[in-house]
Amino acid sequence: MTPVPAANPLLEVRDLQVRFPVRRGLFTRARAFVKAVDHVSFTIQPGETLGLVGESGCGKTTLARAIVRLLKPAAGSIWLADEDIAALSAAQMRARRRLCQMIFQDPFSSLDPRLTVGEIIGEALEIHMTTGQMVREALEIQRLGAASAYRHRIAELLAIVGLDPAQAQRYPHEFSGGQRQRIGIARALAVEPKLIVCDEPVSALDVSVQAQIINLLQDLQRERAVAYLFVAHDLAVIEHISHRVMVMYLGKIVETGPAKSVVQTPKHPYTQALISAVPQIDPQTRRPRIILPGEIPSPINPPPGCPFHPRCPIAEPRCRTEPPILREIAPAHWASCHLAK
Repeated sequence: MTPVPAANPLLEVRDLQVRFPVRRGLFTRARAFVKAVDHVSFTIQPGETLGLVGESGCGKTTLARAIVRLLKPAAGSIWLADEDIAALSAAQMRARRRLCQMIFQDPFSSLDPRLTVGEIIGEALEIHMTTGQMVREALEIQRLGAASAYRHRIAELLAIVGLDPAQAQRYPHEFSGGQRQRIGIARALAVEPKLIVCDEPVSALDVSVQAQIINLLQDLQRERAVAYLFVAHDLAVIEHISHRVMVMYLGKIVETGPAKSVVQTPKHPYTQALISAVPQIDPQTRRPRIILPGEIPSPINPPPGCPFHPRCPIAEPRCRTEPPILREIAPAHWASCHLAK
């Protein structure tokens, strides 16, 4: 059983699966499949931030890329604004990409070094100018003068993210890491999306710059009612920016609920271990550290029963054979653990 979605969600993911074939040679048949995302379901409301957290290799980035259709799901559905975009062709999806944009983890490699900042931001405007939803705006731009309206929009976007519009003719290598991430945010905002998928947008930045980018994202959300799927491995950042939190392990969602509830009263042993690793400055509030034994099992051949049982400090015999269901432990707080109370 999965959480019951609220009325009229902006994004509703149902039983999503993403698998990668394992082959011995280039043209041989797949011998096995990496189950990167395994039966994941969740919703995001308009103007909401859903934080997605988990250790490296759990499937966070794969899930994020599947939602924006950079990866094709093996099964399941992705309902964005009442349309299943998982079933759309590449040509059909191109017209829908205005609704959902992405901010990538590395602010340098995600920007084309051969284009100026103005060309990078304006590329989205050029692509979507002739799509159905922007025909009226395109005609208006033609009346006003396409070149002047185009430059005005780029200058406006740069100002929104805190950059000087006069820098539009510069190249990405002429900016700092925080400034490049602001350029990535401006590019995502160019077509006025309803949902932005943020794939660890602050993990490559200094702490002071992280705070600036997070504050910028929160200001944009208040002004534009945009929703975020915010992927990170830093629980302190997740708690600060998110309304709700999902915890992912080995391609599955093991806990989800309000941000404060998940961080302050975690129900799943894996979430408890993650939170115990968060550094605490005040010695009076330090939690006892939980050290998990072993390594993450292979997603090619996950363990039977609960996928976390080989590393779980409280596992019982039934955890090795009986898969737990995601059940409501507290109001709006769900966990997939037989022993969660």
